Amino acid sequence: MFTSSLTFFSHGLLLLTWGQILLTTLLLTHITIVSVTVYLHRCQAHRALELHLVASHFFRFWLWMTTGMHTGTWAAVHRKHHARCETDEDPHSPQVRGVWTVLLGGAELYRAEAKNEETLRKFGHGTPNDWIERNVYSKYPNLGISLLMVIDVALFGIVGVSVWAVQMIWIPFWAGGVVNGVGHFLGYRNFSSPDASTNVVPLGILIGGEEFHNNHHTYATSARFSNKWFEFDIGWMYICILSALGMAKVKKVAPRPHLVKSKTVLDDETVQAILRNRYEVMARYARTAECAYRQELGQTRNIGLCKRFLLKRRVRKWFGGACSGAYIQQRQQWFAEMYDGSQTLRIYLDLQDGLLVIWERSNRSREQLRSQLQEWCRRAEHSGINPLKEFSVRLRQYT
Repeated sequence: MFTSSLTFFSHGLLLLTWGQILLTTLLLTHITIVSVTVYLHRCQAHRALELHLVASHFFRFWLWMTTGMHTGTWAAVHRKHHARCETDEDPHSPQVRGVWTVLLGGAELYRAEAKNEETLRKFGHGTPNDWIERNVYSKYPNLGISLLMVIDVALFGIVGVSVWAVQMIWIPFWAGGVVNGVGHFLGYRNFSSPDASTNVVPLGILIGGEEFHNNHHTYATSARFSNKWFEFDIGWMYICILSALGMAKVKKVAPRPHLVKSKTVLDDETVQAILRNRYEVMARYARTAECAYRQELGQTRNIGLCKRFLLKRRVRKWFGGACSGAYIQQRQQWFAEMYDGSQTLRIYLDLQDGLLVIWERSNRSREQLRSQLQEWCRRAEHSGINPLKEFSVRLRQYT
């Protein structure tokens, strides 16, 4: 009997090896990641999909045990992050608070904002407020994580305490730290969204697709975070599986541009398609401008290697950075410092500003918008720059 008790204490009911315990821990934390990205983030915070009651209640129960987080609170803090992004009111912007503060203290920043009654009142609407939410999940947030510790110890033995500890730090580190910190500081950008969001890596597996933070900030209400052919969003894969089982219904995904090669007339349909795909248009324009200016630099012999490198980095930030008023003002300062007499660069920047003006006035009549876009295309085609002419021709093909 003593031996049986010792075995239970050491290995738990499952009698797993160390390798099996490691794999089981990774599986359990992955379920938690999926619960956060599919339920809390895409379903509750952004209403990008609807979940069947069975799936919804499973995710709520699992998150209660593994994180102790309240659905309404999480949704409110995240919605405020989008509404106040990169400002002093942003709950966790590394551009304002510093990347190390967010990376290492993301959980503390979340808890501090979760106590802000104004945030909860203004941004927490539309989240579950049924009997079980009021009387169990919200009332006893620590009961779930305590229950999880008991279950882990029973299943894995004394090492279950370590399994429980890993589960407790998984979301605070990956979601609260890495996504909110690195995802606004380091990575690549597909779109010139009006913030500093980045895609961390092109494979959204470890944190459920949350790696595609720039894609998400560009199209916040999209249920699919991946956008390019080389990006894989495992969270979207799970949503597709749930949809096939009748457990989920996708409400919205990011638009994909549709072009007709033979189309040459810029009509109302073209205008609406361009406005709907404005971020894709600006991203393609940025790549076109950067490529053209790099070629111009390559042909210039009187610029040192160091300055050439700085100019390339600066131009990438000029065209691929956040499209906001502050960005344009800062770019004008950089322009005066780094312009170096490039007429090509000036034309590209002027035409980029022209597109931004059209986006800002997108509430005008169709006739006015069509006239503005036609004038922009005329300027591009008479610029004498072949890539701009080709870009203008491509704009007319949107439908």
